[in-house]
Amino acid sequence: MIDRDVVERTLGVALARGGDFAEVFAEDRAGVTARLDDGRVEELSSGRSRGVGIRVVRGETTGFAHTADCSAAGLAAAAVAAAAAATESGGAGRIAALPDRPVGPGPRAGVLPGTVAKDAKVALLERADAAARARSGSIRQVSAAYADGRRRILVANSDGVFAEDDQVRTRFTVTCVAEGDTGLHTGTESPGRTVGFELFDDVDPEEVARVAADRALALLRARPAPSGRLPVVLKRGAGGVLFHEACGHGLEADLVRRDSSVFRGRVGEMVASPLVTLVDDGTYGREWGTFAIDDEGTPARRNVLIDQGVLTDYIWDLVRARAAGRPSSGNGRRETYRHLPMVRMTNTYLVAGADDPSDIIADTEHGLYCAALGGGQVNTATGDFVFGVTEAYLIEHGEITEPVRAAQLIGNGPETLCLVDAVGNDFDTWAGTCGKDGQGVPVSAGQPTLRVAELTVGGTAS
Repeated sequence: MIDRDVVERTLGVALARGGDFAEVFAEDRAGVTARLDDGRVEELSSGRSRGVGIRVVRGETTGFAHTADCSAAGLAAAAVAAAAAATESGGAGRIAALPDRPVGPGPRAGVLPGTVAKDAKVALLERADAAARARSGSIRQVSAAYADGRRRILVANSDGVFAEDDQVRTRFTVTCVAEGDTGLHTGTESPGRTVGFELFDDVDPEEVARVAADRALALLRARPAPSGRLPVVLKRGAGGVLFHEACGHGLEADLVRRDSSVFRGRVGEMVASPLVTLVDDGTYGREWGTFAIDDEGTPARRNVLIDQGVLTDYIWDLVRARAAGRPSSGNGRRETYRHLPMVRMTNTYLVAGADDPSDIIADTEHGLYCAALGGGQVNTATGDFVFGVTEAYLIEHGEITEPVRAAQLIGNGPETLCLVDAVGNDFDTWAGTCGKDGQGVPVSAGQPTLRVAELTVGGTAS
């Protein structure tokens, strides 16, 4: 992407005024988006962006500048600007020698989406639209979307890091609106992975459409959700977002260091049920949050955060880790070259247990079965959360029975972790975009079927 000599000279310019650390982050991204609404192609677009972000750190001060001019002169100008923001005049900082070539893999996609005609991508949308409408005459609206992206990055810094990655992601989304006596109801399904067009070797557009349609149709016959303290069973994959938001953010080192986390100072303590092991793993399969290196050049790795109920560590980016005198955990991420990196999750999940999922249901006399969660709000300083449930059913006498609508889960992250009393031997994940301080990055969250002994359910049933 950028010659080694140019990178090395840029680092030299960045540290010419003094400084403890300098970094060059180059990014080249391209992608295609296609959207079909009610049988009509409403969007079919492609785009590309390329640029470099330069960071200089001195003590507690960080200077940052970015540019779309990737020439040697453009990089030098950005380096001067970043250095001026971070330092006053002083002796030049030290730069470790860079390897001759950047370390990192080539593209790992089986079929690069850029080699596939746009017509083939639109055909997937048309198949999904037809399948959703065939599900029921009550389906009034169907929206199907396809998106792919290729993101190539190069990271170099004054510590001698010189690494690159080639990330390819593909996603397919179907949203259906059903209409009946209870009004309009929406269902969505949106699988995505860090793969190319081979996603569709495993993902059937018709099946994605059927799942989305069935979610919307179930709400037509759903009764109002109950309210009160109830056992809650989370379907595999469905509750991952709850643990991501209510627990995972509280384990990010930047929030911990500024005393905005309920988990601050609790490493080594029992913070969850012994059945709970929570992991953040940027190397996990081809999930949505997988990569070879993070956006600071640190290799991705598997980080065990809670081990059989005991808090073992937080997740770290490079700057916070340097200040703490420890290595980064590979969790420094940024939305684009225009953004500073910060501590972010990757693929965060609860490890599967030993219980048969059907036994968990059978052992629950009365409760709520949550098959899909929506958005929520979390206070990381206290752990308190509220989440909407987009697909839920009653559990009565050990069986899943009627669908319910408009349920909310209200609770506290650490308390919920301690109330997990059954963990299934199955597993699934959810793909999404995690937002923090104005930046969005791809992540996944997952968990086996599990039961929380008690959660406050907010419902409208009288």
